[in-house]
Amino acid sequence: MDPPALDDDEPLSADVECLKWQAYLALRRLSNIRIRTDISPAGALDARLPNLLVSETSLLAAHLIPQWADEQTTADTDPLEGYKDEAARDESRAWVSLLEGTVHAALLAAAPAPSYLQSLFSLRPPPPSPIQSILTPPPPPLTGFASLLPPSGIRVPHATIFAQYREAIAALSDRLGTDKWFLGSSEPTPLDALAFAYLHCIILSSNSTLRVEVTRRVNLVAWEWRIRELVRAAFVTQ
Repeated sequence: MDPPALDDDEPLSADVECLKWQAYLALRRLSNIRIRTDISPAGALDARLPNLLVSETSLLAAHLIPQWADEQTTADTDPLEGYKDEAARDESRAWVSLLEGTVHAALLAAAPAPSYLQSLFSLRPPPPSPIQSILTPPPPPLTGFASLLPPSGIRVPHATIFAQYREAIAALSDRLGTDKWFLGSSEPTPLDALAFAYLHCIILSSNSTLRVEVTRRVNLVAWEWRIRELVRAAFVTQ
């Protein structure tokens, strides 16, 4: 997986995609999972982390992790997927879209951009911006004087992104309330793993605009801290 943000003894990845899977495994009550952070995404299956090494000869890409988890625990055959009723299950789809759309876009917008000189003198065209694929409609291309320079990105409406992000976090806080798990579930669901990953990365973000929307909401902070301890306990770094 990608390395942690804090120190080498911290088992939680700083990458939200890796952290989603860490939380998923931990909330499936799997434990004593050893982590490695010395592998580049370029050397991973599908060129994406995390990967799961299940034996000396078997390495799994991320999309196969749920199947492996089913083999290690009681397979999840609940048609409601752990939610209390069909309405909650259907509602969970909307929250997943909100987290992986609006909230993820804000995380990307808050990430430090490469320096102007790096972009200007790079011999390779820049990779497509992941934020462009999230925004609907996509942002307009650079025009005017900027179009005479090497293409170094797109004009991303940060004000719009952060306005939508603020509304999303407020809604998330209101929906959680004082529940133990999102949508009133009696046990953790994949939505809880997803929500934890985003809240954790936001709380550790160096961007105060991003961070304050979570830290000013006591229920989100307390919930994230409780889940953080559960996820930490499932992984070992040595």
